[in-house]
Amino acid sequence: MKKDVVKLLSTFFYVGNFPLAPGTLASAVGVLIYMILHQHLFMYVLVFAVITYFGFKTSGRMEKVMKKKDPGCVVVDEVSGVMIAFFLLPLSWATVFTGFFLFRAFDMFKIYPSNVIEKKGGAYGIMMDDIVAGIYTNCVMQIAVRWAGII
Repeated sequence: MKKDVVKLLSTFFYVGNFPLAPGTLASAVGVLIYMILHQHLFMYVLVFAVITYFGFKTSGRMEKVMKKKDPGCVVVDEVSGVMIAFFLLPLSWATVFTGFFLFRAFDMFKIYPSNVIEKKGGAYGIMMDDIVAGIYTNCVMQIAVRWAGII
C-alpha cells in the first residue's frame, strides 16, 4: 500500500491532521456515521468492518513511517471504537452525548486491558485499545438504555 493511501486512511481522510484534539474530532465523525447509518444495520456493520480492516492495515504502517509509537494523527482507531460504542443503541441526543463522553473517558483512562494492549504497539496496540473502549462504552450504554431505562 502506498504511503499517501496509508496516511489518508490512518488519519481518516486527514481528520487526524486537525491541530486541536484530533482524536475527539475523529470520535465525533464516528458518531456522525452512527447517526446516519443507525437504522441500516447491514450498512453499519459493513462500514465498521471496512474502517476497522483498513485501520489494522494502515495504523501500524503509519507508526513505522512516522517513527513514533501511536502517533496522534492516526485516528482511524477512534472511528472504529466509537462505532462499536454505539452499535445497536437507539438514536437520541441523550444517547449521543452520554455515549460520546463515556467513550472518550474509556479511551483516555485506558482501563484494563486497554492499558496493557496499548503497550503492545503496532496496529494491534493502536486499534485494540479503542475497540476495548468501544466495547466498555457499549456495555454501559446498553445497561443504561435497555435495562435501567436511564437514558
